[in-house]
Amino acid sequence: MLDYALLSALAAVVRTGSFERAAEQLNVTPSAISQRIKLLEERIGTVLVVRGQPCLATEAGQRLCQHVEQVALLESSLRRNLPGLQPEPRPVTLRIAVNADSLATWFIPAMAETEGFLFDLVVDDQDHSAEWLRRGEVVAAVTSHGKPIQGCNCHPLGTLRYLATASPVFVKRWLPDGLDEQSAARAPCLVFNRKDQLQAMWLRRALGTDVRPPVHWLPSSQAFVDAALAGLGWGMNLETTVQEHIREGRLVALEPSEPLEVPLFWQQSRIVGTLLATMTRAVLTTARTMLSPMPPRG
Repeated sequence: MLDYALLSALAAVVRTGSFERAAEQLNVTPSAISQRIKLLEERIGTVLVVRGQPCLATEAGQRLCQHVEQVALLESSLRRNLPGLQPEPRPVTLRIAVNADSLATWFIPAMAETEGFLFDLVVDDQDHSAEWLRRGEVVAAVTSHGKPIQGCNCHPLGTLRYLATASPVFVKRWLPDGLDEQSAARAPCLVFNRKDQLQAMWLRRALGTDVRPPVHWLPSSQAFVDAALAGLGWGMNLETTVQEHIREGRLVALEPSEPLEVPLFWQQSRIVGTLLATMTRAVLTTARTMLSPMPPRG
């Protein structure tokens, strides 16, 4: 039989990253948290928390935390549907995976339309965010994967439109005769992180071959725009974030200037589908307002 007082201590340590912050959250002493974790590890027979800065869950600890979170979500759904039950002592936390560009543009307005929850966002590339859902570490994800994950509902959202952009000074220095394989191999490129394939995809489409340019690593959506404006490099920037700069001549779209469109989908666990209904409606409504429509199939 699982002791939820012990499990709650484990979840609080993993969520906050420390025994001290977990103690503050649960209104107990750090010593009490430590004793609960030790007792739980003795009962389970394995280490559940790697002590450090921050504290991290082991694989077994992560599975127990997922269980605690799922139970909390199911209990919250019951309370919302059965008014006779006591209200929740604190809002339920929704853990959601979302890509950085969605977070920087349209996702926060969707969050603001959803009341009664706390959010724990995991930021990952849209081509990889679905893995968090497959592992059961989040209850929903904004992803580029349109095939429903097992146990999940999938809703199309729209597309993010990207333009390859750079400053006029950068173009004059690095691409004076236009973009070709030789100039692309020399011109510094902006890349978000090791998972970001947008620049490589665009170059492959523009030139018909793989090119490996020198790279600036910039894990920030705003830094991408700022770096392009400063002439540091060229990169795939969201059309909505650079269209005014292009109009004013501060940035130019490289040739070919056709946008690279990335389709997005909202995938959410069916187990807590009722609880997430409000969030799902807010996400779909906001995305359809702020994203480009999906291209027609076929």
